[in-house]
Amino acid sequence: MSRRSPTASVDVTRVAGDRREAATDVVAGEEPMEIRLAIPQEDGLFTRSLSVTMRTPGDDFELAAGFLFTEGIVAGAKDIEKIEYTSEGKRDQEGNVVTVSLRAGVQLDAKRLLRNFYVTSSCGVCGKTSLDAVRVVVPHKLKAGIPKISPKIVRKLPDRLRESQSLFAQTGGLHAAGLFTPKGKLMSLREDVGRHNAVDKVKGEALLRGIPTADRILLSTGRVSSEMLLKAARMGVPLVASRTSPTEMAVGLAEQLGITVVGYLRQDSLNLYAGDALDLG
Repeated sequence: MSRRSPTASVDVTRVAGDRREAATDVVAGEEPMEIRLAIPQEDGLFTRSLSVTMRTPGDDFELAAGFLFTEGIVAGAKDIEKIEYTSEGKRDQEGNVVTVSLRAGVQLDAKRLLRNFYVTSSCGVCGKTSLDAVRVVVPHKLKAGIPKISPKIVRKLPDRLRESQSLFAQTGGLHAAGLFTPKGKLMSLREDVGRHNAVDKVKGEALLRGIPTADRILLSTGRVSSEMLLKAARMGVPLVASRTSPTEMAVGLAEQLGITVVGYLRQDSLNLYAGDALDLG
């Protein structure tokens, strides 16, 4: 549970025609969250700051776990000993610093730990020190994880996601990511001001609760960037869908990795950019 609120009330001036009135509005929260990694060593725990991400408070432990997985730092929940808030007595850090303690014996890639992870709410790769840092290791081309599915099922997913977006209903200003079965059942939904954070929260929940992702559909309300595609690949997701579009690099990576990408989802139409998971008859 987050110690910070995912929403906030702010004063606004409502203008309608010539009329003006003072009112309040509910907006999405956005605060920095630092992810620290505690690594067991012979002389005790070595703790280092790994990432700072601008996020909507809530599901912070899931965000941390999902981020570590999709960035290739941990291989699964078995690598994590515990996750906790760390404030060190500083008021501004309370609820905004999460420390992930690894189990003894976990093998880490030193190069990944040297990256400069500063993630804004709009860009998942800002601050990474090289183009190599954008690419997360995916061991091989994904095998087909789900049977061919009807476009009719996929086109219904945005409405099903929207119906469950409680924070969006309050604020109108949050992205969401949802994990669906091939038959369209919603298994997990997370919201955040950052589309990539929403995906990491979904993966974090799946990681910590043992929910499979390898035969699921990942739906995002935001554009499918190359980083989003690579996160999906790390999750083993064979189909990524969005109400908007993918980037050119995302489409190219999808073709290399065997992932189906669907964009511009509407009730009566969609664009298929890559892959063959849809049953087009």
